[in-house]
Amino acid sequence: METNTLRELYVDELRDIYDAEKQLIKALPKMAEAATSEDLRSGFEEHLEQTKGHAERLEQIFSELGEKPTGKKCKGMQGLVSEGSEMIDEDFEGDVKDAGLISAAQRVEHYEIAAYGTVRTYASILGEQDAVSLLEKTLAEEKETDQKLTELAEGINAEAAGSETGTEAEDRQPPNNKAKAARSR
Repeated sequence: METNTLRELYVDELRDIYDAEKQLIKALPKMAEAATSEDLRSGFEEHLEQTKGHAERLEQIFSELGEKPTGKKCKGMQGLVSEGSEMIDEDFEGDVKDAGLISAAQRVEHYEIAAYGTVRTYASILGEQDAVSLLEKTLAEEKETDQKLTELAEGINAEAAGSETGTEAEDRQPPNNKAKAARSR
């Protein structure tokens, strides 16, 4: 049977996001365990609790729609989680590993921001105002998490760069910064 309505697409996309959240609930504890920065570890743990709340909000939306939340595998999140797992298994250490974990986590956040923005728009068009409110709350939390990751990255990335020997770090600077680095010696 052909699916051809915005409501069917909306439910399908909600199922996709729901599966994505369930995958994250399994992945975030591993990310937290791999983090060496206490701030990053606690950020992952905090986002795990938030993610559980996101799944509960989606369950509430499904209930109001008279639909089941299951039946779809989110292949996009599966790929992002797989990349995060690869980062955990890499030989990077300390701040460099944390920088890689943040990179993987931000890819996830950007995926979720896009997905929640889309389904919120569908809900609005379909007149599902309760769902719009729930989806907007989740979207705001995803954006906030992305911002927190950016703030953590600014410090951790600088620490990761500082752990390189001076010559290696200088060689990686753009040409206009090499002159500044030479003058500051």
